[in-house]
Amino acid sequence: MQGNEILSLIGILIALAILVVFIMKGVNIFITAFISSAIVAITSWGFTAGGAGAVEMTLYNGLKTYFIRGFVGFFSANYLIFLTGTLMGKMMEITNGAKAIAKLIVRVFGKRYALISVPLACAILAYGGVTVFVVSFAVFPIALEVFKEADLPRRFIPGALTFGCSTFAMVAPGAPQIHNFTPSRVLTDLAGRPVTLMAGTWVGFISCGAIFVIGSIIMFKYIAAAKAKGEHFVAKDIDTFADDKVLPNGIVAMIPLAVTILLINLKIVEAESGVLIGTILIFLLLNKYQDNKKSLSHIGEGCKQAIGSICNTCAVVGFGTLVSMSAAFPVVRNAMTSIPGPPLVGVAVGTTVIAGICGSASGALGIAAPLLGPVYLKLGVTAEAISRTMSISSAALDSLPHNGYIVTVTNGICNETHKDAYGLVFWLTVVTPAVGSVIAVILFTLFPNWP
Repeated sequence: MQGNEILSLIGILIALAILVVFIMKGVNIFITAFISSAIVAITSWGFTAGGAGAVEMTLYNGLKTYFIRGFVGFFSANYLIFLTGTLMGKMMEITNGAKAIAKLIVRVFGKRYALISVPLACAILAYGGVTVFVVSFAVFPIALEVFKEADLPRRFIPGALTFGCSTFAMVAPGAPQIHNFTPSRVLTDLAGRPVTLMAGTWVGFISCGAIFVIGSIIMFKYIAAAKAKGEHFVAKDIDTFADDKVLPNGIVAMIPLAVTILLINLKIVEAESGVLIGTILIFLLLNKYQDNKKSLSHIGEGCKQAIGSICNTCAVVGFGTLVSMSAAFPVVRNAMTSIPGPPLVGVAVGTTVIAGICGSASGALGIAAPLLGPVYLKLGVTAEAISRTMSISSAALDSLPHNGYIVTVTNGICNETHKDAYGLVFWLTVVTPAVGSVIAVILFTLFPNWP
């Protein structure tokens, strides 16, 4: 390595450390991203990356050209799906459609399988396209009832919620979630042919099925061990259990989600249109369960939430774009592509490491897909295999303690501490997706021609 590459690599490592520490301490993501980006730009001062649009790296050019290019590019490509997804989630929330679906699933499985009913309820909503934050808010009151009735330790509710929301359902083939949209769209442009949300169908479903089975076993054994030590459900002062609201029919509430999935995956409409149609169906079918006088205010609130949500991810993607133009990045990229074993090992490792650094699966995909995709396409790996492997592996290290969703569910929604709750969360949302990634790499390597 040359002197400028060493200095640049040191800058990247310092910037990443600041990104992780600041995010864990709750520092605003925009402040964090700007500081980290400035360090990368300064330590690559004077370097000019190859390719169209490259300029000499300075602090100004780094932020003005590269950071903003990544920020605006991700916003332009993904804002509509963030917006329609947020509006669908808001409509599910205000009509109590999400809660109705969750109650239906819990009722079907009964007390004996109460524990597995909570992540399954979350999974159905997440696979239908409802944003994971909305799913967690909607299912938590039901999880509280389930855990109380089954006398399960309350501190494991975050594990059950996050397992259902942010692992197998979120990255399964066909799910209208950003974790499928980002790699499929980027790789479609790179490969020159469509890469659908169903990319890597067989491998994807087998891997996600393995995640569900392994995670369920871990969850049952983990909680059984705690109960054997004398733990049981202990309510907190803030807990409320009486809910007299009249809920919609759970099956009716699932119809818009099913329609959304079919419209998108049968290629009848574009993704954003499919989610919007699903949102309109929720409004029409569950209309009597909401206050129509507040409809416009709810839509406005959803629009604001979508802006905030996507801009947080854009800031991380902007930082990643700047890193990709630094002096040390070619060295880092070569190290990833030189990992021994099948090429997809590098795809999985690179994506999940970026996810851990960012504390965001969607942010990692926004960085990894355009940076690593071209490299592995040139190595002869199919775009479908890259897309599915990236999607699954993004769901592993993203769930480290500094992940915004993990913090929100654990501390905000469930009012638990990381000390009490994160052990199970780690096993369910970090270890099991990592195992699923290994399975995906093995299957894609052994059976590259599977659909």
